[in-house]
Amino acid sequence: MQLREKQKVKRIYGVLEDQFRRYFEQAERTRGITGETLLQLLERRLDNVTYRLGFATSRPQARQLVRHGHFTVNGRKVDIPSFSVKPGDVVAVRQSSRKNASIAHALEEVKGRGVPEWLLFDAEGMSARISSVPTREQINLPVQEQLIVELYSK
Repeated sequence: MQLREKQKVKRIYGVLEDQFRRYFEQAERTRGITGETLLQLLERRLDNVTYRLGFATSRPQARQLVRHGHFTVNGRKVDIPSFSVKPGDVVAVRQSSRKNASIAHALEEVKGRGVPEWLLFDAEGMSARISSVPTREQINLPVQEQLIVELYSK
């Protein structure tokens, strides 16, 4: 059961074992509830944030768009999917990518999905400000993170 939860989270966020273990170790070192902190770290990845904002229809597509340099963080181009955004950061679609067909298509397709409360989305500017670290209630994943913590604590 514990292993299944870990596999589910790894598959959702598209991270491999070594990277997942590093996220877990970082969550363990951070003050607070380890499982919740782990999900917060994964949720703040740039590829996940661009997916949550609706710039991509899936996390793998978001990962590819980030890799191809379509986004900026605080005005600087970032092409690392695992880049961790912080409260106060501004994530935007680069000026040269605003007419990108896949981004426009994704924005149309995900209108009904909504944007999490911890992201302040500006549709006109095709950007968003990270208002806070997401709480567990704002991360709507059907995951029991405590089982992952128990698995790694053995």
